[in-house]
Amino acid sequence: MYAVIETGGKQYKVQEGDVLFIEKLSVSEGEEYTFDKVLAVSKDDELLTGNPVEGVTVTAKVLGHGKGKKIIVFKYKPKKNYRRKQGHRQPYTKVQIEKINV
Repeated sequence: MYAVIETGGKQYKVQEGDVLFIEKLSVSEGEEYTFDKVLAVSKDDELLTGNPVEGVTVTAKVLGHGKGKKIIVFKYKPKKNYRRKQGHRQPYTKVQIEKINV
């Protein structure tokens, strides 16, 4: 059984036991979080779709928070002496999918 959830403007295909790095959630470490926006779920070789699917939720446990790898944003205009260097680390939340509630 799998489900397609949407969080942080992105879609993820998840199964029970999966560990995901998603956009940062304002939930403490060790707490449960419920994803309400389930776009599709497979149930007994049958695919249920909707936006969102009625009565289906996905429960996950928050394992931790962190920051991703640093990327460098460099703006440059030739012959104009214009250079701007900026770094960015995207915050994330690490979650483990506990149960797909159909």
